[in-house]
Amino acid sequence: MVEALHKVFKSVHTPFEQSLIISRVLHACYVIDSNDFDDTKLIFDPIFENPFSVNCYAFPDVKFEFSEIKIVNFSAVFISHYHDDHFSMESLNLLDRNIPIYVYCQYEEIFELIKRLGFTEVHSLVLDKTVTIGSFKVTPRKAFDSDVDCLFQIQKGSINILNVVDSWIDESTLNQLKQLAPWDLILWPFQTMREVDSLAPCRASPPSEELPPEWIEQLKILMPKAIIPSSCQFIHEENSWLRHYFFPISYKQFEKQICEDLPTTKVFKLNPSESLFLTEESIKPTTPLSWLTPQGHQDTDYHYDPNTWIPSTLEVSALLPPIEPEQTEQVLQYCNSEILFRLNQVGPPDDEYFSTPRVWRLKIYEPSGKTYIFNYSLHNGRLDLAPQSDIFHWITEIPMQKIYGALYKGESLSSLYIRINDQFFTKDIEQELQEADILSDPLLRCLYHNRVGSYQIAQLQKLGLIT
Repeated sequence: MVEALHKVFKSVHTPFEQSLIISRVLHACYVIDSNDFDDTKLIFDPIFENPFSVNCYAFPDVKFEFSEIKIVNFSAVFISHYHDDHFSMESLNLLDRNIPIYVYCQYEEIFELIKRLGFTEVHSLVLDKTVTIGSFKVTPRKAFDSDVDCLFQIQKGSINILNVVDSWIDESTLNQLKQLAPWDLILWPFQTMREVDSLAPCRASPPSEELPPEWIEQLKILMPKAIIPSSCQFIHEENSWLRHYFFPISYKQFEKQICEDLPTTKVFKLNPSESLFLTEESIKPTTPLSWLTPQGHQDTDYHYDPNTWIPSTLEVSALLPPIEPEQTEQVLQYCNSEILFRLNQVGPPDDEYFSTPRVWRLKIYEPSGKTYIFNYSLHNGRLDLAPQSDIFHWITEIPMQKIYGALYKGESLSSLYIRINDQFFTKDIEQELQEADILSDPLLRCLYHNRVGSYQIAQLQKLGLIT
């Protein structure tokens, strides 16, 4: 009798077996629901915070209903990489501890940090090794920077979804993926972030406001039936100069180019909470998620302004909340002594520019206008304090609040408002700097080299789970 009822139940739901519902949460976070008796719900790169990563605000705005999130019966969590805009302890803290968590990461420390939250099933994803959860098969695929992140191929029956997250597709992976063309749906990272350009805006070239040609070439190979301009769905705080500088591509431009180059592909701009019902034959909007509430105007788009006024680091510091005097003392102590030990511990930058003796200047600004200047000599792999001088070969400027945030709150590069060599030097130094990598900056090296999960550690401290 039970078996007969089960057959009837399956027959009733047969039309829905090759269907699913995909919902946008925020940034690269999506929920994919099996929409059948299996009732499987997968969540990718969960972020339930606004703002997240310190200064990334939902765009358009949204409010989370935390009490409802806590009772959603997710079947599994998949995390593409350990960056704080994809992997947040405060977001994971809302979930049931019996939910299995699958993470693509080469650092064992990350898995241990998740276990500190109390999750009992924490698994390491392996490229090309499929994980089966209910009626879904999830396969991590190799990204261009495979040391950091992965792509996700998500299958339900004959339906194929490619979640590119915010990475670039490795050439070998593209050869794998084209065998499955046409794809039913692709979540594509439509923005080209100006994260590095914002470190030295005086040196930055004007960005293209169009999609990179190689993206169009890859999409033509994959032939998606539908595409969502995905990831990078946030905006900086209202008084930030990055608000109209960081993202040069608009949703309107994305849709225009896709329609011109892939005329049979449907483009869906999916705002937070919005959902799509997907079958092998069609895709259409459906009921949104109940635990996100849209706030204010939702028909938004990015506006890049090439004439954005770029304030000095001192002016940026004046706009940020001040820190306590004892926190200022902690920063000054770090700059006077600890930084010397730290750089000598991790070793000098690999950049050829630092193979000869250099004087590095670090300038730190308080909101009051007070400025601290530290000169260091870099020679034979050592960092030492140097006498005050007008001669230096590299300069780093940062607000006092942000160097404190990086040191003691795990803030990442994207929220520091740091400037590196954002001025012009003598002709000889400029010529040598042409080949230098701005990310070889000594302060960045001291703050982040071999420090994995510092943001997540700070979150666990805030939650009282570690000291």
